[in-house]
Amino acid sequence: MARTALLGPAIGAVTSGLVVGGFALGVHLGNLHNGLIAVAFTTVGLYVTRQRPGNREGWLFVAVGVTHALMFAGRQYGLHPGPLPGASWIGWFGVWPLPLVLVLVGVTLMCFPTGRLPSPGWRPVVVVLAVAGLVLAVVSALWPVEYARTELVAPHPLSLPGSAGATAFYDVARAVAYLLFQLAGVVCLVVRLARAPSDEARQVRWVVFTGAATALIMVGGLVLLRSPLPGVLAVPAIPVAAGAAILKYHLYGIDPVINRTLVFGTMAVAVTLGYIVVVAGVGQLLDGQGTMLSLVATAVVAVAFEPLRQRVQRAADRLVYGRRATPYEALSRLSAHLAAPAGGLLDGVCATIADGARARQVVLWTGPPDELRAVSAWPASTLPAAPRALTELQATPVVHDGRFRGALTVTKPPGEVLSTAERRLVGDLAAQAGLILELRATAQRLVAAGDAARRRVERDLHDGVQQRLVTVAFELGSLVRLATAQGSAELSAKAEAARVQLLEATAELRETARGLHPAVLTQDGLVAAVEFLADRSAVPVRLTVDVGRRLAPEVEATAFFVLSECLTNVAKHAGAGLVTVRAELTDDGLVLEVADDGIGGAVVRPGSGLEGLTDRLALLDARLVINSEPTGTQVRTVIPCG
Repeated sequence: MARTALLGPAIGAVTSGLVVGGFALGVHLGNLHNGLIAVAFTTVGLYVTRQRPGNREGWLFVAVGVTHALMFAGRQYGLHPGPLPGASWIGWFGVWPLPLVLVLVGVTLMCFPTGRLPSPGWRPVVVVLAVAGLVLAVVSALWPVEYARTELVAPHPLSLPGSAGATAFYDVARAVAYLLFQLAGVVCLVVRLARAPSDEARQVRWVVFTGAATALIMVGGLVLLRSPLPGVLAVPAIPVAAGAAILKYHLYGIDPVINRTLVFGTMAVAVTLGYIVVVAGVGQLLDGQGTMLSLVATAVVAVAFEPLRQRVQRAADRLVYGRRATPYEALSRLSAHLAAPAGGLLDGVCATIADGARARQVVLWTGPPDELRAVSAWPASTLPAAPRALTELQATPVVHDGRFRGALTVTKPPGEVLSTAERRLVGDLAAQAGLILELRATAQRLVAAGDAARRRVERDLHDGVQQRLVTVAFELGSLVRLATAQGSAELSAKAEAARVQLLEATAELRETARGLHPAVLTQDGLVAAVEFLADRSAVPVRLTVDVGRRLAPEVEATAFFVLSECLTNVAKHAGAGLVTVRAELTDDGLVLEVADDGIGGAVVRPGSGLEGLTDRLALLDARLVINSEPTGTQVRTVIPCG
C-alpha cells in the first residue's frame, strides 16, 4: 500500500511533465488525441487505483495513459520545426510503439471493468493480438512505414534496404491487424455484456454508450466540418465514463440515458428518412419539390410519428431493461390474482411487485419495527416463519398517515439491484399496501371487539341472568310443593305452569348465549366446539377433525361460525340426509369443508349469512369457495394460521 501511495504521484508527475512539455513545443491536431488520452487515462487510472486498490483495470488505464504520454511527447519533439537535437530518435520512439499501444488499449477494453478477462478462453486471443502488434511494431521500428502519416520533421533514424516491400507488407498487415484489435475488444465487451450480472452489465453499457457517442461525434465532425477535432476532443469522455462506471458513480442512471438516446436517435433518423423519401423520392417521380410536397411530407411524418415512437420505445425498453411486465400487464395480472380463489389483496401486491421488478422473492411484513411478521410472500412457499426486526432487513417501510404499518423486502437475482423505475414501483405499491394493512387492521379490531362483546354478553347471561332465572325456578318449585301440602290445587297448578315456562325461557336463553359465543370454544378449544355443533345438528354429521393444538382466538372463532352457519343452512335449506364436516390443520392453514347430499342452490346473497362469512374470512386472508350442484353442496375455505 505504501509503495502504491508513492508510485501514483511519481507516475502522475512523469505523465504531466511529458504532456506539458509536449504542448510547450506546439499544438498539432494530428497528435492532439495522444495528449488528451494520456491525461484522461492516467488521471482516471490513478484515481481508480486510489479508490479501489484491488482493481486491476485502474493500472491498465495508467499503462494506457503513460504509453500515450510517451508517444505524444516523442511525436511533438519530432514535429517541431528545426528539427531539434536528437529529434530522429526521440520522434522515432513516438511512432513505432503504436501497434503495441493499440493492443494494450484493446486488452484494457477486454478486461473492463474488473481488470480480468471474461474467461480463460480469451487468453489465446490476447496472445494472437500481442504477436500481431509485435510484428507490426518491429516493422515500424526498422522502416519508416508510418512516417508519411505522422508528418514528422525529423527523418527515420535507420536506413535499411527493403523499405518499399516493408511498406507494402505493413499497409496490408496494418489494415487486418487494426481491424482485429477493434473486433476483439468489441466482441469481448458484447460477450461480457450478455453474460454479466446487472451491475457489471451497467458498467459495460456506460463505456459502450460513451464510445458510440464519441464515434458519432467523430463522424459528424468529419462530415460537417471536414475535421476530426470534435471527435478528438470527445475522446477523453471514454476513460472518464469508464472510471465512473468502475467506481459505480451514478451507475444506475445509464439505463434511462441509453433508453432515451435510442428512442430519440431512432426517431430522428426515421423522421429525416421519411421526409427525404417523400420530398426527394416522390418529388423526382412527380418532377416537383414544391411547398405542397413539403406539407405532404410533414403530414405523413406527423401521422406515423406516435405509432412508430411507441414501437421504438417498447424495443428500447426490452433492449435496455430486458423482458418485464408492462404497467397494463402488471395491472391485468393483479386483477387476475385478486379474482382467483386463493388470491388476496396482499398476495396481489407481492405478485405485482415481482412481475414489475423481476424479483426472485417479495415479502410483506407487518407489525412493530422490532418484531415484524411476514403476512404475504411471492412465491407463497417462501413465506418466512420467524419474526424479524426492521434493522435486520433491507426493506421499504410501509407507512400510512404517518404511522408505520410494516415493510416490503424485494430480493433480486444475484448481482442485480432495483433500478430507479423499480424502486418507484415498490414505493407506490408500498403506499397501497399501507392502506390495505390499515383497513385490514381496522376491520380485525372491529371483529375482535365484536367477539369480545359476544363473549362478555354470553358470560353475563350465563353468570347473571341465567343463574337468577334458575334460582327463581327453584323458588317456584318450592311454592308448588308448599301449595300442594296446603291443599291449594289451583295455586299449585298455576305455580307449576309458571315454573315450566321459566325453565323453557331459560333453555332458550342458554341457546341464545351459545349462539353468541359458545363457552366451550373459549374453555376447551375448537375440537370440542366442532363436536358440540355436530351433536346439536338436525342432520346426521360425519365428522373428521385433526387440529392438534389451540389456534389463535380469531381463527377458532371464525372457524366455529363458518361451521355453525353451514350446518344451519344444511338443516334449513338443503334437504340433505347426511353432511360431512372436515376440519384439518395443514401446512397451508386450517382447512374447513362442509359437504352435503342435498338439492344444492347455495349462493352468496347480499345480507345473507354466507356473505357475512365471506367478509369475515377476508380479514384473515381466506376465501369461501362454494360448489353447489343439484347433487349437493360443498363449502370450503383455508384459514392461514401463521
